[in-house]
Amino acid sequence: MVRSSVLLLLWVLTLVVPAGASEIEVFAGSASKPAAEEAARRFEQRTGTAVRIHFGGSGTVLTQMELARRGDVYFPGSSDFMEKAKRKGLVDPTTEVRVVYLLPAINVARGNPKGIRSLADLARPGIRVGIARPDAVCVGLYAVEVMERQGLADRIRPRIVNYAESCTKTAQMLALGLVDAVLGWDVFDDWNPERIETILYPPDEVPRIGYIPAAISVFTRNRDAALAFLGFLTGPEGREIFRRHGYLTSLDEARRFARPDTPVGGEFPLPARWR
Repeated sequence: MVRSSVLLLLWVLTLVVPAGASEIEVFAGSASKPAAEEAARRFEQRTGTAVRIHFGGSGTVLTQMELARRGDVYFPGSSDFMEKAKRKGLVDPTTEVRVVYLLPAINVARGNPKGIRSLADLARPGIRVGIARPDAVCVGLYAVEVMERQGLADRIRPRIVNYAESCTKTAQMLALGLVDAVLGWDVFDDWNPERIETILYPPDEVPRIGYIPAAISVFTRNRDAALAFLGFLTGPEGREIFRRHGYLTSLDEARRFARPDTPVGGEFPLPARWR
């Protein structure tokens, strides 16, 4: 009930933020990129407040925000990096919201020419696998987690030929034919449906249901407008934008692809051998 009240308040702020209220700066993980870009344009049209977004790996943009000591919103691709931001005192935890939900998945070239059906298939000789950097990118962290939990890390790791620096670049290396499969997100095929298709894990292999959070940075200089942007993202129009881009906008939707007791969010500590 408390969280619902916070979301309602944030949405109301989108209606009252002053027109022409300057600009807000967002440091965002690339997991939200296609929808976030559209949402930012729509928010600017509605309020007159420009939204300048810096996209990259969630860990990378967090470091950039911390070193620059500026930014109004931190918008990582998973809870893991939001927890790091909170421990470092870089965001106001009382403003954190969940925007949409994500599922880790295997992504392959459209038509699945290598006949990949499961995680174990990625260990086959000749299969080229790509993942994101697990120390800096949320989807790379999930990739390591699923391999480790299924006991396949030692078999798949020799097949990894590329480590990307963001979610966007992870999807791109598959679309460009640089790899046969990536350990990515369920939405990658919505980003590029002509070149990418998604293989979902069986419900008992989904390690966690992911979500994309957002919170106000402690460096904000335009708090009211930043709060209004969070309200827009979690309000009806923002949710519809993300839905059209293939994101899961409720936990109930995500639960259909996992077990009833599958954890939601949280953190996965990266094993030292992957750092």
